[in-house]
Amino acid sequence: MAVRATVSRFPIDSDAQEACGIPWGLTVTPFAAKDENGQAPVYGSDGHLLPRCENCYAYFNTYCELDQWAWNCSLCGTLNGLSSEAIARYSRPQSCAEMMSSFVDLEFPLEGSEEEILHARPVYVAAVDLSSSEEFLELTKSALQAALEALAPESLFGLATFSHKLGLYDVQGPIPVVKNVFIPQDAEGTLPIEVEDVMPLLQFLAPVDTCKDRITSALETLRPTTSWERTPPGTGQELNGVLMGGRGFGMAMEALCNYLGSEYGNTFALARVFAFLSGPPDHGPGQLDTRRYGEQYASKGEDADRALLPEQTPFYKDLAAVAVQAGVCVDIFAVTNEYTDLASLKFLSIESGGSLFLYSNTDDSTLPQDMYRMLSRPYAFNCVLRLRTSTEFKPGHSYGHFFPDPQYENVQHIICCDSYATYAYDFEFANNVGFSRHSSEQPMVQIAFQYTVVVPPEELPGSELLSSSRGKHSIKRRLRIRTLQYGTARNLNELYDGVDPEVVLSLLVHKVILASLEEGVREGRMLLHDWLVILTSQYNEAFNLIQYKNGSSSITGQLDVTFSQCPQLQPLPRLVFALLRNPLLRFHEEGVHPDYRIYVQCLFSALEPSSLHRAIYPVLTSYSTPDKQAYPRHSLSRAALITSGSPIFFLDAYTTLIVFYSSTADPSLPFPPPHDCLLRSTINKLKQERCITPKLIFIRGGQDDASVFENYLIEEQDVNGTGLTSVMGFVSFLEDITQSVLEYMK
Repeated sequence: MAVRATVSRFPIDSDAQEACGIPWGLTVTPFAAKDENGQAPVYGSDGHLLPRCENCYAYFNTYCELDQWAWNCSLCGTLNGLSSEAIARYSRPQSCAEMMSSFVDLEFPLEGSEEEILHARPVYVAAVDLSSSEEFLELTKSALQAALEALAPESLFGLATFSHKLGLYDVQGPIPVVKNVFIPQDAEGTLPIEVEDVMPLLQFLAPVDTCKDRITSALETLRPTTSWERTPPGTGQELNGVLMGGRGFGMAMEALCNYLGSEYGNTFALARVFAFLSGPPDHGPGQLDTRRYGEQYASKGEDADRALLPEQTPFYKDLAAVAVQAGVCVDIFAVTNEYTDLASLKFLSIESGGSLFLYSNTDDSTLPQDMYRMLSRPYAFNCVLRLRTSTEFKPGHSYGHFFPDPQYENVQHIICCDSYATYAYDFEFANNVGFSRHSSEQPMVQIAFQYTVVVPPEELPGSELLSSSRGKHSIKRRLRIRTLQYGTARNLNELYDGVDPEVVLSLLVHKVILASLEEGVREGRMLLHDWLVILTSQYNEAFNLIQYKNGSSSITGQLDVTFSQCPQLQPLPRLVFALLRNPLLRFHEEGVHPDYRIYVQCLFSALEPSSLHRAIYPVLTSYSTPDKQAYPRHSLSRAALITSGSPIFFLDAYTTLIVFYSSTADPSLPFPPPHDCLLRSTINKLKQERCITPKLIFIRGGQDDASVFENYLIEEQDVNGTGLTSVMGFVSFLEDITQSVLEYMK
């Protein structure tokens, strides 16, 4: 569990928080194997016996004062009694994890019989769009073959298809059999027959270890639905001789969630549905009207950047709630360049703990690699995340891909959580008093993460390996708790010295996404620009860099917009400038596709801070040869390339990796870099660490088209803070901030 705060020392009170201009909050990556310093948790047992505070329900931890019969809660100060069991337990402090570390991972006893626990199986269902092309289906088959290689042998796998009908495959017999049920065309329609009556669930879900070849055979039978097959003539769906419609995605997803939900907790503890989509749902319940993309400018002058961000129907948000109840996580893989309205569809994946992937074409799609990568890494499921604080402050907003508990505040449900998934919180003071300046009691944060994992047999202790269960995975319920104590800053200088710019960027990204969704992209841009102006003003006042002349509004002194006296703040102007250039906040008329913007929102809002930093302001490194690094970091400008004099540049933009050989590079340098060189090993290491497969591009300056590389050199591109293009880049942006700060301070 990695936890990073925007400031290492918290503001002392609300006045200090207001005066500093820095967002106050933290990011948490709950299923990360280690903390932010590389430390693993201390593992223990009997999580259900861990004492809890009678007042605030926080868990006992190493910061609590303990005497023979009682303990003081480190969060709220309440004195709690100890049970005789706990007294005996804590008389041997070295025998229990919670006495040894403030970061623990404790086993929880599972409800249910031993047989159920040992035979629980993960379930995976592929739902494939047949209203598609041959190329789309070939790519999907490759992705599912990769998935079958990554799945644990005793997993259960189901294959479903959707078009104007829902198809369920039985692959357990000698030849694959598909049974279809027609999806009604009407948006209010229901299936004519229950899916369970079409095919019993255990007939549909096949064991991967014994049926892998048959599943592969079934995949080979997939064919696109032809237009004459989709819509009978005379239904009013013909247009100029072309038959329209036939992608009943909404109904298919609803049916599968209900189908799987009937056995949740019995046959399986987690189900994942992989939905492969080649265009917008246009048939039956959940169909989307994609005409709004084409007609937006004619739509009563509505702002295009605002019109396409909200969802047009609550169908998929409501369906996400059904999926959460059924223990189903949905991953959506959209392979399309037509407008599909991901703004409506995204809720089904992100609220159920799934991912949203977008590929603009089938030619260079990394879908099979992403599929394998996603299923090969460890993940937890049926998770509950809870953040508690000491009494002086409290969580404000929470951000991330979760489902908020309808009953309890600050409790989030996450159906599926991998080691990359990151969530963010911002804080506010609970009252006007703030933290005591003299008290020894420091601000406390406790994060509790209860989760379930499927443990392979080789990870089980020998005593747990019953003869009947050899070779079988088993389920473990665990409670991971991290308790952190923070200092308080006595003044603004101390506060600024403890800023973590990457975490500040994370919170800013969440806030501008929220503002964009509620008020439009223009509002998101203005919020970001104004935030930097206010921060710059408050920094200049805090360091007494400017004075007001004789009580008038005219200012003397040199305004510092690069934060030269505070190294921790120096990256922020560049990060804000880069964020304004990002597709997240670029205007629609600049060529940003609305689906791509939604994809970027979903990706960025789940990344941990260092990855997000690369995605927004890429890392540019130079090499003198493929085996020797020259400089570890350059600014994103042509000037940096020219002045460095290096022949080879490597750009890491998180989703894209580019190796660029300058046009003046010695022709004897091997191109592309050889597989056994330092640059290649760096690239391979980065690819291994990513949650998605980055595209790798090699460019030879002077011979190949270098525009894809040059587009990342944003510091010389047109932008100023108002969002109107100008002829200069980062320098003009700083000049604009200077003018805005002077206006603000008048």
